[in-house]
Amino acid sequence: MERTQSFIGQSLAFLDAVERASRAAPLNRPVLVIGERGTGKELIAERLHHLSSRWAGPLVTMNCAALPENLIEAELFGHEAGAFTGASKTRHGRFEEADGGTLFLDELATLSSPAQDRLLRAVEYGEVTRIGASKPVKVDVRIVAATNEHLPRLVDQGKFRADLLDRLCFEVVTLPPLRLRQGDVPLLAEHFGRRMAVELDWPSWPGFTRQAMSELEGYNWPGNVRELRNVVERAVYRWDDPERPIDAIQFDPFSSPWAPGKTIVADAPARDVTGSEEEPTAPVPVAPAAGSVTTSDFRAAVTSYERALLEDALARNRYNQRATAAALNLSYDQLRHALKRHKLLEGEQAA
Repeated sequence: MERTQSFIGQSLAFLDAVERASRAAPLNRPVLVIGERGTGKELIAERLHHLSSRWAGPLVTMNCAALPENLIEAELFGHEAGAFTGASKTRHGRFEEADGGTLFLDELATLSSPAQDRLLRAVEYGEVTRIGASKPVKVDVRIVAATNEHLPRLVDQGKFRADLLDRLCFEVVTLPPLRLRQGDVPLLAEHFGRRMAVELDWPSWPGFTRQAMSELEGYNWPGNVRELRNVVERAVYRWDDPERPIDAIQFDPFSSPWAPGKTIVADAPARDVTGSEEEPTAPVPVAPAAGSVTTSDFRAAVTSYERALLEDALARNRYNQRATAAALNLSYDQLRHALKRHKLLEGEQAA
């Protein structure tokens, strides 16, 4: 399976957005693509280009937020030699590079006011003037623009030109966030998981346990499909047994007891808290009453005691693993490793 970008989904909201883009593709009109980060705006732009009569022409992409404000106009429209300090030779801008094809402007809302003025003229008259030049150059370019901002609101706030928005919004394709794409998380997770398994040369794809898939489906996915791909691929490559379904998911890769700014309780000096008015920062788990204990096998006694702590904490938190981890002052991954070590995960699944 090649690592290519493709549309994967079955939810009605997602399919409706793709269908709208497909219908607009053959028309030589500008299209706005709206959506949160990671929803696939660039994929829609590629679809609009490849399904149009311009498919054999260039598809030129420019991220408007990636350049300083004083360079955006030169990047878009080009410049003549000597137009400003450092301009040693004439350079074609993105409009001229995209002549006969499609220009994809990502992060459109970050364009400066002067750049919006020049873009409006390019859209309306089909010509651009390089910085330092006196004559315009004719260009045949279809514009597809994307943003995660609500442009009408920016118009009301005076941050975006109303006449430019009027010319760019012939069609608006709004991509739904992953959390609203019903049934698409398992489909995408399986796709990314299988692809990563092939990359790691696993003999087969074991899939996810029911608990792991439930966690994936219950997550809010602020980073949408891009975040899901990272979470799934990370879970696959960290899994040690390709023969068993994957059962460990880490949503936050920065989660660690050693993260900067965290206090490691075990390293803190002991102090007298008698009469202190401070509340404890986390609930202190209480082990089951054991009475007086004598043993000739220290290791076995410690293991038994740790298992009892885990069982008791799970029961107190109704077997909610995240709540149990918080109660024990452990990260979610630390709790999962402990449960596996004591074979409590298998016992819970069997139940």
